Amino acid sequence: MGRTTTNTKDRLVEAAIDLIYARSFGSVGVQEICVRAKVQKGSFYHFFRSKRELALAAIDVLWQRLQAQVFDPAFADDVPPLERIERFFVYSAEFQRAQARVAGHVLGCPFGNLALEMSTQDDVLRDRLDALFRAAERHIEKALEAARADGSASRVDPPSAARAVFAYMEGALLMAKTRNDPEAVVTLGRSALALVTACREQSACAN
Repeated sequence: MGRTTTNTKDRLVEAAIDLIYARSFGSVGVQEICVRAKVQKGSFYHFFRSKRELALAAIDVLWQRLQAQVFDPAFADDVPPLERIERFFVYSAEFQRAQARVAGHVLGCPFGNLALEMSTQDDVLRDRLDALFRAAERHIEKALEAARADGSASRVDPPSAARAVFAYMEGALLMAKTRNDPEAVVTLGRSALALVTACREQSACAN
């Protein structure tokens, strides 16, 4: 019984991820999610009080997936710190390619998409997304702290530079979605790394 219950809830979450990521939060209704998940609508409300609550669960699952597929391998300490940042863009592009093979087109950042749509409409969703953005920035910040320590980016202020690099990533994902080309993420990633390394020679990048 427990396994069936878990399976039903998981199917709802996966359906929400697929439909909302491919389209938008506002364009996807509870009934459509239930049909996609092959779940009765009454069962939906057994697990979730609202579509927002389901979206929060979907955000958490997708974040765990991105941690495992993108962030953890990209920022592993088997390469120098600045190479980890470049690898972050490479792995993000690979994630976009994988999603495009299923959806038929590049989908961009699932959290950025949702933030653009819902941040002015739902503070609960906005706060959750903001927390995830800050967690993502922290991965970059740690790499920059290591780069500052080993001298490869000695003039960088890690917190502010991490915010800038992550903002650059979000822009790269938007560009990739607009052009339907995940390679844009890799190309722009090289430019992001160049901006960071340039800080070694520019006092403006210091504290």
